[in-house]
Order: sequence, then C-alpha cells, then structure tokens
Amino acid sequence: MSDIPKLVQDDPWLEPQAAAIVRRTAGFENALKVIQQDHGSLAAYSMAHQCFGIRFDPEKNHWIVREWLPAAKAVSLIGEFNEWNREAHRLEKSANGIWELKISAETLKHGDEIKLHIHGADDSQLDRLPATITRAVQNPETHDFTAQIWLPPQPYVWKHSFDPKQITSPFIYETHVGMSGEEPRVHTYREFAEQVLPRVQKAGYNTIQLMAVQEHPYYGSFGYHVSSFFAPCSRFGTPEDLKLLIDTAHGIGIAVLLDIVHSHAVKNIAEGLNNLDGSGNQYFHAGGKGEHPQWDSKCFDYGKPEVRQFLLSNVRYWLEEFRFDGFRFDGITSMLYHSHGNRVFGSYDDYFGDDANEEAILYLKLANQLISEIKPGAIVVAEDMSGMPGLCRPNSEGGIGFSHRLAMGIPDHWIKLLKDQRDEDWNMDELWGVLNNRRHGEATIAYAESHDQALVGDKTIAFRLMDQDMYWHMTQEDNHPVVERGIALHKIIRLMTLAFGGEGWLNFMGNEFGHPEWLDFPREGNDWSFHYCRRQWSLLDNPKLKYTWLAEWDRDLVALAKKHNLLQAPPAKLLHIDPSNKIIIAERANLIFIINLSAQNSIFGYGTNPHNQHTHQLLLDSDAKCYGGHDRVDRSVNYPIHPDGQIKFYTTSRSAMVLG
Repeated sequence: MSDIPKLVQDDPWLEPQAAAIVRRTAGFENALKVIQQDHGSLAAYSMAHQCFGIRFDPEKNHWIVREWLPAAKAVSLIGEFNEWNREAHRLEKSANGIWELKISAETLKHGDEIKLHIHGADDSQLDRLPATITRAVQNPETHDFTAQIWLPPQPYVWKHSFDPKQITSPFIYETHVGMSGEEPRVHTYREFAEQVLPRVQKAGYNTIQLMAVQEHPYYGSFGYHVSSFFAPCSRFGTPEDLKLLIDTAHGIGIAVLLDIVHSHAVKNIAEGLNNLDGSGNQYFHAGGKGEHPQWDSKCFDYGKPEVRQFLLSNVRYWLEEFRFDGFRFDGITSMLYHSHGNRVFGSYDDYFGDDANEEAILYLKLANQLISEIKPGAIVVAEDMSGMPGLCRPNSEGGIGFSHRLAMGIPDHWIKLLKDQRDEDWNMDELWGVLNNRRHGEATIAYAESHDQALVGDKTIAFRLMDQDMYWHMTQEDNHPVVERGIALHKIIRLMTLAFGGEGWLNFMGNEFGHPEWLDFPREGNDWSFHYCRRQWSLLDNPKLKYTWLAEWDRDLVALAKKHNLLQAPPAKLLHIDPSNKIIIAERANLIFIINLSAQNSIFGYGTNPHNQHTHQLLLDSDAKCYGGHDRVDRSVNYPIHPDGQIKFYTTSRSAMVLG
C-alpha cells in the first residue's frame, strides 16, 4: 500500500493512472536530485536573475553584463552612456552560450537607458531588451520600450513583516492598479496604496491579487502578454512604489499575490524574448509548437533546463525582491496539455495520456517546491479549467503542489443561468451539484465572477441582472422591479457561492457593490477611451444609491464567514431541497443557510432538521432593510428545536438567511 501514491489511495478511480502519477513523481525527484548535485539546492539554482542582466559588483567596483544567447553571432551593449554606439562595448562569448562584458563603475549610472544590440543566428541585427532586466520604460511618443539601469541610491526600507501562514482562508480581492481609480487615466501603485487599500480593508478582504504587474507592451492585454518578466509595470510607477504598496498592505494585515504569467509570452520582437538570439527557438519551442493560436503568443519550452531556471528565478525574484505572499498562476490549462486544453475532458485518461505536457508539469512541480522553501505558507492558486487531479496536492502525495485551484465552473454556470433561463426555471439540484463539485482534499477558491466576466463582450452579474435600468433606477427611494430583483439575486448568488463553493473566496474589484457596465481598455476600437477602464467609487460613496446596500451585504457576509471559520470547515451538507418552492437548506461550520429563490413563495413555519440540535439565532438576512430588503423577518426571534427535531422559520421569497 505504501508504494501507491496517497492521491490514488484517496481516489481509487485513479488506480489505472497510478503508473503515470508515480512516473511524474520520480521525474520530479530525479530533476531535483540533479539540481542539488549541480547547484547545491533548488534555492541556489533559482538565482539566475542575480547572475544575468546588468549587475553592479560593489566588491570589484564594476558592472557585469551577462546574457544567455547561445546562437547569437555578436552582442554589444548600447545606450545613452555610449551614444548608442554598437561597436564600443562588445560582449564576449563564454561557455554554455553566455555572453559577458565587464565595464568600469563610472560608465553606467542609475536611470541610464540601455539595450543589447544582437547579431542573431538568422543574421538579424536588432536592438533588444535584456531578458532579466528589472526596469523597462516606454517612450510616450514612439511607444518603444527601452531597458533602464535601476540601482537607486536609497533602496526601499521595508517597515512591516508579514507571514502568509496567518491567512488561514484567503478572501481575495482581485485588482488592477491601472484601472483602480475613477479618473479616466492610468492610476499608480502609490494611489492604490493610499486610496484603494483602505477600501479593501474596510470590505474585510485579507488578500489582494495584483494583475498586470509584469511588464507588458499592450495595456489592453490586461497584463497577460508579458514582455519583461522581471520588470514591474512602469505605467504604474517605480519598483519602489510597488514595494510601498505591498508594504502598506502588509501593515494592515493583507497578503499580496502576484498574478504571474508563465504559460506564454508576448510575440513582440522589439520588447520581448521572442527570437532573442535569432535561432527562433531559444526560450520557446520551434515552429508551430511554439505558437499559441488562441492567444497569439509564444509557448515556452519547459524541457530546456535554461528556460526552467529562468522561470524559477522569476518566481524567487518576486517572492524576495518584492515580498509577494504567493501567486495566481495564469493559464495553467494551456501549460498542462499539448492541446492547451482545447478538448473535452471525459475521463481520467485525458489527464495522464499523450496530451499531458510532462515537461510543463515538471516545471510546475519544481516551482511549487521552490515557493514552499522560499516562503512557507505561501498561497499559490492555479487557474485550471480542466480539473487535473492532484493539482493541489503535495508532490509527496503524487500531486503538483498548488495550495488552491479556482472553481472556474461556478461563474460559468451562473452566467449560463442568467443568460438562458428565468430564475423561476432554475434547477435546484443542478445548482447544488455545481456549487459542490470539487475534488476532495484539494482546496478551491470559489467565485461568482472575476475579471473574465467583466470584460467587454460579457457582463458582470449585476449588469446582466439589471442592465440599462442601473442608469436610471439606483436611488434608494426608486422602487423599480427589475432593480429590486437584481439586487435580491445578486446577494443570494454571492452568499451561495461563498458558503458552498470552496475553501477560499475571490471577488473582482468593484463587483462587491455591483459595479455597473463592463471593462474595456483603451484601444483603437473605442478611440482609446478610458471611460470603461476605471472604477466608479463615487457610486459606492453616495449614501443615496443602492450600491451601498450591496457593499454592506458583502462586508457582513465576509465578516460572518471569517468569524465562524466558514471556509476552513468541511464542505456543506445538504439538509433539504424543495424544487417546487425553489428552496435549498444546507449546513456548514455549524451555520444553517436557507436559500429561497422563488419569485413569489414566502412560507411560514417552514422546517428542517439541523445536525446541531440547539436553539439558533438569525445572524444574517438578505431581506433586511439595511441591505435593500423588505424587513419581512423579525431579527429578534430565536429558533428553538421542536419536539420533532426541526427548527421552524419564515422563509421569504428571493432571500437568504443564515442561522447559527
């Protein structure tokens, strides 16, 4: 029995895949052993970012320029310091395709703009950015990027320490710094620290997830077409400004996750890694395998040790240099399969057969091992649509090592219901099944909607429920039936998803108060407008508008979940489903959740048999007036156990109650 991975022991249906799981584990252990033999440790192996690029050596008082360009024919350093002379400072090629140059201390200074001029294997002669540059800046007129020497005379002094282990259940506030303010422009790290973090703290979230931090040439890519993997986005400010943001968050007890992109890279030649040495396949696969057809981007060759080392060093860099508390790994499905997940997953064979990208899986195993060594307790979330078994189980159990996975099927189901069916026709059994469909022993982040559902071409839940009526009927004294229904369902949807959907919770910035409209980044198609690329906090701050009701509901819902350790509790147990009256009653963390999705049926004396036979109290009621409800339930009433073992209550239409 000991030879069988625990992943298989816990799920006997995986027994036919045991050999593949054992093979993956052995491959990881062998790779780790080789790394330890050659470099001493995985941590030492992940220090490439301190060896490559442009570094100042204070002991020898000179600059070292070092770049891995195995197929290049010639390389030189150019910049303001030598008037962009391509002949003045040539690098010399040493072993393993590494080019190197040492120059005196006074040659370069903080803030200098530089590039590498590379004579590639294909005889191209191009000015490129170093792969591990930590600062890239964009010319506002030409929009070209150049690398910048970043060695400030006064490094940032951290004020707060933070241990991610204190986040027992992540309540994640997904954010984008650039669009986090109300003015129609790009906002900054410092503005976020000063103006948005207090809102996150007030809302009760204990974790923020920062999108679009790694440098990217096209703002409208939402940060998912990365060019410079080690450079914080310069649109939002300096690296020190980002450190201030993270330090400020830590000071108020909030963890910070980086939305890291290792699943692909931008195709751009001028700014990115594509064809850096002219070979066509330095960091990426050659030919069609190196192209991602759906994303119009490049696919990393995870089988190359140098590429794995580059990406592992990137992981370590963000953890140590900026003190991130973990990551959300974007696009994991695309990495896990040669088909990029563009297929139907019908059986366990689909996860362990020929389509599985074992090289990418090995990289992810190594990355999670490194993260656990560098920052124990780090939160590492996988965005996977396929449901890969073991994704969030330790390597020692046959897993891949993530701490959490996103419950991507839940928001898709909510949108499908809202698009295709009247709520009067929703199937209660199906809805319960979707909310509880997750793998045993693998922690899941539940969410009703994220940034994906807010993008142009789609709609947030609030906008899908209320649409154009949000423009005209959101004052609190305006009793409009469409808006009333929308607010009622918005509250119920969020409660059901949080209470039943997982072991963590995620919300995209502004959705907690029903932010109207969609997201649309400045682009040619909208005349480069910022109108939809901002957050209208003034709607929330206006006490006369109904947005305050939704925000208050979300705050109290999060507070209740934290107080009762809801997300740390075992999955919810179904007590009762009533399809005709659209009622679901379930129990989790010694709380009873009573959901009434009926448009009209309010029922006195409705009963259920709770597992905990004690007198309950009403802790939360979506129909309360402070949340925009009708106050149909007396909050002072207790709910004792009747002789038949039931508690009796008044369940009102389109409302949710929590008893405890």
